[in-house]
Amino acid sequence: MPAPALILASTSIYRRQLLDRLGLPYAVVAPDTDETPRPGETPAALCERLACAKATAVARAHPSAWVIGSDQVAERDGVTLGKPGDHARASEQLRAASARTLHFHTAVCLLRMEPEANYSHRDRTDVRFRRLDDAQIERYLQTERPWDCAGSFKSEGLGIALFEAIRSEDPTALIGLPLIALAGMLRQAGFAVP
Repeated sequence: MPAPALILASTSIYRRQLLDRLGLPYAVVAPDTDETPRPGETPAALCERLACAKATAVARAHPSAWVIGSDQVAERDGVTLGKPGDHARASEQLRAASARTLHFHTAVCLLRMEPEANYSHRDRTDVRFRRLDDAQIERYLQTERPWDCAGSFKSEGLGIALFEAIRSEDPTALIGLPLIALAGMLRQAGFAVP
């Protein structure tokens, strides 16, 4: 019996690199999803809603395929931090993170429309930053240019040197796709994942 179709509802290179680790064939389809937070929506609720919204948006066009949606939201003191987009905002985010703990909520949703099935999971990763001075922040930003990363760092790269500690059930969640939970969901959906 052939494996069911699998689609990643994301254009993130980081999520593709993580999903590649599972060795399953999949397609990539960009979700057309409004990512604007709703009034009063917590960072955790936002990431869960967006992960499922991304999967649902793509699944509507591919109802018999299994679709993976994922989202990550960074939080400092209950405030959602977006992707910096440029050097100035990344520098500002890292200065504000210095000697503090940030929380990263990463949600994954695996769903199929026909026949209907839905699995979801949210991971919280706590990242405690070292005390960072402006020169350290500048050296880091010049090296990795993490403009498209929540929190303004790449933990899979040099960004790991900015931290004192990471607390998480799944280290891949901080990169953007919690593979431990996703592998379990895929097994439940009938995929051959070791």
